[in-house]
Amino acid sequence: MTTVTLLHPGAMGAAVAAQTVAAGHEVLWVPEGRSDATRRRAEDAGATACDSLDEALARSEIVLSICPPQAAEDVAATVAAHAFAGVYVDANAINPQRMQCIAEEIRPGAMVLDGAIFGPPPGGQRAARLYLAGEAQAVDTVEPVFKDTALHIRRARGSVGSASALKMAFASYQKAARTLAGVAHALADAHGVGDELTAEAQVMAANILSDPGYLPSVAARAWRWVPEMEDIAETLRAAGLPADMAEAAVAVMSRWEGDKDQYNLKLADVLAHLQSRGD
Repeated sequence: MTTVTLLHPGAMGAAVAAQTVAAGHEVLWVPEGRSDATRRRAEDAGATACDSLDEALARSEIVLSICPPQAAEDVAATVAAHAFAGVYVDANAINPQRMQCIAEEIRPGAMVLDGAIFGPPPGGQRAARLYLAGEAQAVDTVEPVFKDTALHIRRARGSVGSASALKMAFASYQKAARTLAGVAHALADAHGVGDELTAEAQVMAANILSDPGYLPSVAARAWRWVPEMEDIAETLRAAGLPADMAEAAVAVMSRWEGDKDQYNLKLADVLAHLQSRGD
């Protein structure tokens, strides 16, 4: 049995704790300063309350930090102050630079893993993936804890920061796409064509992110799409809707200006052109 300290039992954290407990391991948490809702989630997950963080860390081989992203550094600093000597897993949605700073604060006493959770809170018919980047020895410590659970461990290539970069890359598309959908439906609704927009969306290809081989054709056509996006921005403004994302798309597409009609470009070149800064 492995003992894990969870900081803290939010919706995702409590679900991960429940999977850990169901696999035969012990999950500790510290109720001090936490809400009644957090207490209920921890109890439902089967986590064991500790009187202090010092006690929990002294009993644990692993610390799981699953908290609101803005609190990631504070949680890490609290653990660092207690000289924890096990494996510290930061599984928060933060950028690689923040993750590296957290790793520097936790070390050298503990081994640090950069973690990124994909999917819904695991449990029932729902599964999630936890990508881990860092020392192989540390991953070897964490992986057995979730064997045969609904939280599937994946090893991310690269050092600390790479799992966070993966999360940022995925979320940049996922969150922006959903926001764009809101703007698109608001614009269609303003003109009374909401049902038609939904109908068209139902027959379009939906797996754009899973097909990067499509991107050279996007770069090749960007020169034609820029004027269209400018018209879209104007249409949004006329409807009293935010045009910022359409204008941002114009700025991004301008980096592909030199790729006009070059449908045979390599994907690596197309991605590299996005990284250029221009004048």
